[in-house]
Amino acid sequence: MKNQGKLLDISNQIEAIINKAKILQSDNDDFISKVLPIYRESAINLTHYLAFRSFDIDDLQDKLRYMGLPNLANIEAHVMKSLITIKTIINHFSGNKVVEKQKGIISIKKSEKLIRKNTERLFGYKSKKRRTRIMVTLPSTAAEDYSMVNRLIGLGMNSARINCAHDEPEVWAKMIANIQRSNNASQKNCKVMMDLGGPKLRTGSIKEGPKLIHIKPQRDQTGRVTKAAKIWIAPPDILSPDKTADAIIPIDELLLNKIKRGNTICFTDTRDKQCKISIEKKQGKGKWGLCYDSAYISTGTELKIKRVKASGEDKVYVGELLPMEQFITLFVGDKLFLHSDAKPGESTLFNEEGELMEYAHLSCTLPEIFKDVKKGEPIFFDDGKIEGIIEEANSDSLTINIVYARTTGSKLRADKGINLPESKLTVSGLTEKDKKDLEFVALNADTVNLSFVNDENDVQQLMDELIKYNTSLGIILKIETQKGFRNLPRILLKAMQSYPIGVMIARGDLAIETGWKNFASIQEEILRICEAGHIPDVWATQVLESLAKKGVPTRSEITDAAMAQRAECVMLNKGMYIDKAVKMLDKILRRMQRFQRKKENILPKLSDPEKLTISHDKYNV
Repeated sequence: MKNQGKLLDISNQIEAIINKAKILQSDNDDFISKVLPIYRESAINLTHYLAFRSFDIDDLQDKLRYMGLPNLANIEAHVMKSLITIKTIINHFSGNKVVEKQKGIISIKKSEKLIRKNTERLFGYKSKKRRTRIMVTLPSTAAEDYSMVNRLIGLGMNSARINCAHDEPEVWAKMIANIQRSNNASQKNCKVMMDLGGPKLRTGSIKEGPKLIHIKPQRDQTGRVTKAAKIWIAPPDILSPDKTADAIIPIDELLLNKIKRGNTICFTDTRDKQCKISIEKKQGKGKWGLCYDSAYISTGTELKIKRVKASGEDKVYVGELLPMEQFITLFVGDKLFLHSDAKPGESTLFNEEGELMEYAHLSCTLPEIFKDVKKGEPIFFDDGKIEGIIEEANSDSLTINIVYARTTGSKLRADKGINLPESKLTVSGLTEKDKKDLEFVALNADTVNLSFVNDENDVQQLMDELIKYNTSLGIILKIETQKGFRNLPRILLKAMQSYPIGVMIARGDLAIETGWKNFASIQEEILRICEAGHIPDVWATQVLESLAKKGVPTRSEITDAAMAQRAECVMLNKGMYIDKAVKMLDKILRRMQRFQRKKENILPKLSDPEKLTISHDKYNV
């Protein structure tokens, strides 16, 4: 009798959830009636899941677990089916042989079929022995370097991401041509994903520095040179072939022919220091040299060529150099003016006596945000590396007090992200550049990635633009703001009027916008909401970042990449060692799918547990 009371209590709680799910479905019938037929069951299941999550179910889960019953931990994709199955089990335990039934609910098998179908339609083919797709952001060099694109596809890249914030349509077209060429050669179907830049809030330009290059050989802690700087000497339009150059010296092509292997180039740097470069070899249209001196070289510097066997010397001159990248160094307690005027930014100015003459100042790419920002609100720069509080807000400027920076000072450069997580910004939707870029994207890409999606109106604006083009373009919604997260169910229901759709968890901006302490749980909720709608998602931002950029991963990156297997796709950013990153991610994902399917844990067979030993060696890939 004791258990009968517990079973009745559980049954009543389940019944309350079922009733609320039916009510929420009915209340949102206007939304559901407008989604495409392929999404109808998914839209209904999404409303059922929202009803389920409106209850505090921790106590219910404990009761189910103590009774040895399924605890509803993984019901996202098939809510009603799971609820009525529990009710049926309880009915039988209570001596009531009634089998609960309800028409039109989605089964577990059907839910799995839907997510597989939606994923394949959006992301294309599944790699051998790996369910989770890999998306790679292509660098600009992919336009000219077919071998790199072909290599990435061969290593397991399922979709290539092109960021419209960089380069031009001519460059994008060359990238896509290389993708298609590799697809044809390998008989694969790597998809083309193109990001619309969106209304990105970033730092403006900074006053140009001198036109110099700084040659820096590697040194140990005592200052002794341990490795010479590798110098690429070539005409201005000839790039370093393997991207390992520590410095690049542009030389006129006719003058370059005077430089031979074995020559020594002597020069006087901008500090009147005597330096030299030893020419090691020729490669393509350029020459490689080694320099053991720390040196500063400016445009027009005279280079004297000394030969090994011949007497005399020739002279060549350094071509036009780009200005050195400048930055503003900020410390805790510093003031920074952010202004609408597009004039280049400058660091804090002091006079010869060390007295403050002018605070550091900088423009931003969206000056219209000034009308939405209020005094006392926080502001973050460069992925949260610098934090400030707004002390004064005017229609054309902000006065910011820096409250967090490195002890030695943080460097703020041009084109770095700005986040205002507590400000109610009205800037959203497609920019004029986005609309122009969409003309190319709609005709050349498989999917468009919509940045900074805040509500269903942003989705509607994109769909309205797409009507102009005869295209079946897929849509990936990038969730990167607190507002976007809060409105995610409404965003998905609106987007379900188009097919196929997906969600990108843009973890960089999202972490800052929602707060570091909240981000882990918010990331989980996005995965759950997407699964409830059978919508594939992309795990993005800083996946194996150190490996891609430096060639060596961190321990936390490996764990993060393993957790990413719960998404349908994982995105890698570009880097010098992107090949290694794709290869490593492919291995991690193939191995982890033996242990986890979405958020459901899998318990693969252990090797020799009867011998009191455990191993997963049989799952090595």
